[in-house]
Amino acid sequence: MSPAVELSHISKRFGGVRALQNVSLSLCAGQVHCLAGENGSGKSTLIKILAGVLRPNEGAIAIAGLQFDHLSPIESVRQGIQVIYQDFSLFPNLTVLENLSLNSQLEHRVRFINRHHMRQTAQEAMERLGVGLSLNATIDQLPVAQKQLVAIARALVQDAQLIILDEPTTALTHLEVDALFEIINKLKKRGVAILFVSHKLREMQTISDHFTILRNGKVAAEGPAEQFDSARISECMIGRKIDERRSDRSQPVEPRKVLEAEHLTGDVIQDVSFSLFAGQIVGLTGLLGSGQTELALALFGLQPCDSGKISVVGTKRPIRTVRDALDAGIAYVPEDRLTEGLFLEQSIEHNLIATYMAQVQNTVGLISSKRVRQYADLWLSELGVRSVDTSAAIQTLSGGNQQRVVLAKWLSRKPEVLILNGPTVGVDVGSKETLHQKLRELADEGMAVLMISDDLRELAHNCDRVLVIHRGRIASEIVDDSLTEDAIGNTLNRLD
Repeated sequence: MSPAVELSHISKRFGGVRALQNVSLSLCAGQVHCLAGENGSGKSTLIKILAGVLRPNEGAIAIAGLQFDHLSPIESVRQGIQVIYQDFSLFPNLTVLENLSLNSQLEHRVRFINRHHMRQTAQEAMERLGVGLSLNATIDQLPVAQKQLVAIARALVQDAQLIILDEPTTALTHLEVDALFEIINKLKKRGVAILFVSHKLREMQTISDHFTILRNGKVAAEGPAEQFDSARISECMIGRKIDERRSDRSQPVEPRKVLEAEHLTGDVIQDVSFSLFAGQIVGLTGLLGSGQTELALALFGLQPCDSGKISVVGTKRPIRTVRDALDAGIAYVPEDRLTEGLFLEQSIEHNLIATYMAQVQNTVGLISSKRVRQYADLWLSELGVRSVDTSAAIQTLSGGNQQRVVLAKWLSRKPEVLILNGPTVGVDVGSKETLHQKLRELADEGMAVLMISDDLRELAHNCDRVLVIHRGRIASEIVDDSLTEDAIGNTLNRLD
């Protein structure tokens, strides 16, 4: 099969740092090629070179028989390369029709808009995907899955020969992922090359025909999909084997009840009751919009319930504010660490002390730089973040290390209950393993952990129980030997 796009011996340096070293990649028409690797492995750099955003220091790019030493953004588009990023890069205040047509209008420098032609072209793109969306709907009215369809349709309007999907399933439900994979298979049949970039092992294996795995800017492995199981993918990504067996931690005969929620009711959650016990990791999952995030926000005082009762260590605690939650010993790691969990332009150490100010003050109430540095070094070491300048901005860290800083910020308060919403979203395999190990250690030390996730493998491998929420109510509880990926997935499918 001849490649639609071929990268040969690509290298890219940023100062003295080699982001890519002698990377070659062949992307064939009608094939899904998975690009995998940890954060910092070079995936984003490679995508930017294909998109024309970065110029390689060495190497060549071949597209349909034409040779390039680099691409400009407009040349990349003209050669049929389209990148669909996680935010989809759509205009939220414009209609589906306008979003589908705008890039093409700009590329061809159209002076007068032909609405009939725009509608005809947009409709043809939708028909090629086999979906029916109102072309008059504005983007901000659409759910995430439909926004993604618009982004894919826009790529087809511009006659894409290669579509790069960057973490395309992050905000999708399981059924929406299945629908996306159906679209990808339709694109394959039409001869479109797909570069699929993801951290989710199960999805990589489901949809991919070929793998290229990067580690430290180099190709660690490549070959047809049948040569890769999840263990080999993980080992190639991080350079060592990962134990994928389900956590088997001993449980006390009579576990201590740490948190009890009784009949919690609010705007979304309805009559929710459950308990968390010391030494247990309890999973919470559900279809998108079922109320899992709203339940976490209620427990942390960000969206107080209208009725119901919360008790912590046997004492009723009215949780109306974040301060109430903190005083009760509840900590919350939010799903969106970039906007809700971190001060991106502030230093690593300033982020770490955000919940720990009193402990780093000197005798006259001023912040002690020495104590701040000691505290930062202590917690970074505790969470496995090594060899970093704690005075550097937090945004300089990888996604996995940012998540560890958010976790450290709350662990410093020594909470009774730790709630984590999407703890490993956007985090690579190696960092996931480290975070999961830390959560198991915290549970072993007696903490009650509530893990909210749509990653079935994560839930099945780490949790002692999994609660399934549907339409604001706890619909099912999966425990013991029944706690498998398939059992959770089947439960979710029945509820949809």
